[in-house]
Amino acid sequence: MVAHTLAALADCAELHATLVVLSPDDTEFERHTPAFRGERAWLSRCGGATRAASVAAGLVALREHGAHDDDWVLVHDAARCLLRPAWVARLVAACRDDAVGGLLALPLADTLKAADADGRVDATLPRDRKWLAQTPQMFRLGVLQRALAEAGDAVTDEASALEALGLKPRLVPGELENLKVTWPGDFALAARLLETR
Repeated sequence: MVAHTLAALADCAELHATLVVLSPDDTEFERHTPAFRGERAWLSRCGGATRAASVAAGLVALREHGAHDDDWVLVHDAARCLLRPAWVARLVAACRDDAVGGLLALPLADTLKAADADGRVDATLPRDRKWLAQTPQMFRLGVLQRALAEAGDAVTDEASALEALGLKPRLVPGELENLKVTWPGDFALAARLLETR
């Protein structure tokens, strides 16, 4: 999965480099991703116990590579292995001149249900103006670093941390195919979609 993600990012002309944040205990990455090397391929074994901690540590690593507060940073889940360079280009084009930045996202198409503690429908929620967040998410390094520091480890994406600062990230239309491989059935679906490319 990671190799597919990295191959897509390598084909993104908009990106200066790709930093992969790994657990300090990782011993498998290089074996599975031999093509990830060169001047634009950065690696840091500084990952934390949560996504927010890993991203925060990655931002420190980017500074060690010379990144500054005003530099744009795109954060992407390696589990979204079906990423296409055109989607990254769409996000960059939409956010490059934006004061806040933004994220790929999908307008919610399905009926949305809230469940009670017994797993029964508690309510049907209105789906208008609701979006499913995806990655990449694109923000300036300095403000993202501050947002994550103030929000703590509970946030599940970078946009949430910026929202906690009172900022409003831009929603950039994503693709259904940009799914996050999470559940067992997702692996088979991702494999089928990769085979059709």
